[in-house]
Amino acid sequence: MITFPVIVIGLVVLYILNSIKVLREYERGVIFRLGRVLAKDKGPGIILVFAPIDRIVKVSLRLLTMDVPPQDVITKDNVSVKVNAVLYFRVINPSRAILEVQDYLYATSQLAQTTLRSILGQVELDDLLSERDKLNTRLQEIIDMHTDPWGVKVQLVELKHVDLPENMVRAIARQAEAERERRAKVIHAAGELEASDKLTQAADIISRNPQALQLRYLGTLTEIASEKNSTIVFPIPIELLKALAGTPAPEEKPRS
Repeated sequence: MITFPVIVIGLVVLYILNSIKVLREYERGVIFRLGRVLAKDKGPGIILVFAPIDRIVKVSLRLLTMDVPPQDVITKDNVSVKVNAVLYFRVINPSRAILEVQDYLYATSQLAQTTLRSILGQVELDDLLSERDKLNTRLQEIIDMHTDPWGVKVQLVELKHVDLPENMVRAIARQAEAERERRAKVIHAAGELEASDKLTQAADIISRNPQALQLRYLGTLTEIASEKNSTIVFPIPIELLKALAGTPAPEEKPRS
């Protein structure tokens, strides 16, 4: 026959077994005892939660990923775009994450959305497209500053996609094409300038050295002869004949 002490002992054992909780390595437990939170978070491992005196709230310390839904943003130069982002954060102080804010996940999401609209509304479209790294860093710093009292650490913010209106896509394409044409013209002009400098230098050298002019004529004659033309008409200047003959050209006698 089961006696009363045995029943009491059995109930105590069941109560103790039911009070045993196991927290994983990435989990911490915030214990409320008679409505007051304990000074130290519990876990990981085996902890005791004596219900109904104690109530436990489990908090994960793992890195969390949160998608920020597309936000309508009007840039500084009055261009309307849709921008979405992704947020990486973790809880570093479980007690503050539970005590300071009702739902730290929802609060962080709302803060990320409002900060995204506020910061991107202060930059122009060109900066939004070309300076994403700077904007990511700025967003991370501002969001982290506001979530720090909640015990939440924002580690990274990345802009995922910027959805432009169709007319802006065409305008950017035309701008890029015009920029490529401008660069091509600049490169062509620089090449023409360099070529004219080289030609000027060559002309100076030839003017100071007649033999160089002779060699140039002979080189041109060789190039023409290699094309197997049947007839070659090659003008020979008087100066070349004088240089080859080594005698001055006869002067014309005045007519009587």
